[in-house]
Amino acid sequence: MKNIIIIGGGLGGLSAAISLQSKGYNVTVIEENLHPGGKMMPVEMEGYSFDFGPNTITMPHVFQSVINDAGGDSSRYFEFERLIKHTKNIFPNGKILYQTADPMEMMKELENIDPYGASHYRKYLKEVEVLYKQAEKGFFYRVFSSWKDYLSPSLSYRFMKVRPLEKMDHFHRRFFRDEEVLKVFNRYATYIGSSPYECPATFSLIGHLEMKEGVYYTKGGNPRIAEGFHRYFKELGGQVLLGMGVKEIVVKGKKAVGVKTTDDDTIFAHDVIVNGDFITATKHLIQEENRPSHPDSKLDSYEPSISAFVILAGLRTFQDSIHHHQVYFGGDYQKEFKEIFKDKTLPSDPTIYISHSAATDPNITKGSNLFILVNAPAIELSNEEVHSYKEKIYDSLEKKGLTIRDSLEVERIYTPNTIKRKFSAYKGSLYGLASHRMTEAFLRPSNVSKDIDHLFYVGGTTHPGGGSPMVTISGRNVANYILNRDKN
Repeated sequence: MKNIIIIGGGLGGLSAAISLQSKGYNVTVIEENLHPGGKMMPVEMEGYSFDFGPNTITMPHVFQSVINDAGGDSSRYFEFERLIKHTKNIFPNGKILYQTADPMEMMKELENIDPYGASHYRKYLKEVEVLYKQAEKGFFYRVFSSWKDYLSPSLSYRFMKVRPLEKMDHFHRRFFRDEEVLKVFNRYATYIGSSPYECPATFSLIGHLEMKEGVYYTKGGNPRIAEGFHRYFKELGGQVLLGMGVKEIVVKGKKAVGVKTTDDDTIFAHDVIVNGDFITATKHLIQEENRPSHPDSKLDSYEPSISAFVILAGLRTFQDSIHHHQVYFGGDYQKEFKEIFKDKTLPSDPTIYISHSAATDPNITKGSNLFILVNAPAIELSNEEVHSYKEKIYDSLEKKGLTIRDSLEVERIYTPNTIKRKFSAYKGSLYGLASHRMTEAFLRPSNVSKDIDHLFYVGGTTHPGGGSPMVTISGRNVANYILNRDKN
């Protein structure tokens, strides 16, 4: 049995762990936090239950297949509920647009605001389906271990089919004309931590997942996915060390041979898999002399993705007017992204997203559990800035008709500072790298180390990218790479 160490117990690390443990490897997962799942984290406060991290679940088959393909039954660990009318979008002019996975209902919704969009909606669905299928066949389930892997003629064909040179906003303007409706679809750029005015149209494929395949909720809270992975992995005989950190990857002769923990123990292994932020893990866990392809100067030059300013607000009075997913858009969307990425400041008129899982699953929490998120730059914030911006968000919501303060019972705030510290995230970013330049969008850091044999990376900062399904796929990809390697 070959020993494998996985640094980080997020979805990518756990999916790799299950796949390898089920095939006879001896896998140890080392996680510095006290919970599995990384950013997919449950938060409990005085009877209120919140999901921190991924709130919108798509591609449920990806999570199910991790356990099912390993010989288990995923329904014993988590179940999904499809949300047909999944997001309530509220515009500054007071108009409301519900997003639904029912095409006929969606066209009716659009007719009231964007008749052009209603008449072109079926064409939109066909185009984003093409983007998704080409990306799925060409990119999702591959490990790019060297530049030679990019030279496949079939890959080049699919690459040009996913509109790599067109911007997301430009793509969406083919199908929608109303500026408010455009915000709804351009918001998909934030799912990969980027700006719709800078990232490739390729990522419009998210529209296929949400608007055709559907948005899901994990019964009992989305962290049930990570908890299910964790439980099944242990049932397979895998070992998880929660609350344990790693301070160095041990490299001998250009080969990863183990790790040194924060307890100064050295654990040896045949392979080491890093499930964490590529930039911070590489910089802090590997001596610079052992990674000539990624010196500190290069790692420090990456543009960080979006971060977040999050308020968990427990309201004693149940808010039946708040949808499971609810978005209050600001007035000038393009200005909002300019402030985030160019000016590096908190948005002056922010779009505010609220996840209210109690709307679907009222038994999981006391009152209403509002996860309130504003996109933010990956910067340090002072205590004064944090307090001031929280009040600004509450003021904005109250002007829109949602009173928070009168019913507020518990509250917790997460900022880029918090995210950087708790998840070892690059400058506090949520997705590591912004997908604005071609290199970051399509040539993300490889799952296979360029400099060190038997060292691998999984997670949202590496291929195939951010989002909980992609992170999970990255873990499966690396596991399959190791399995195929060891067959030869």
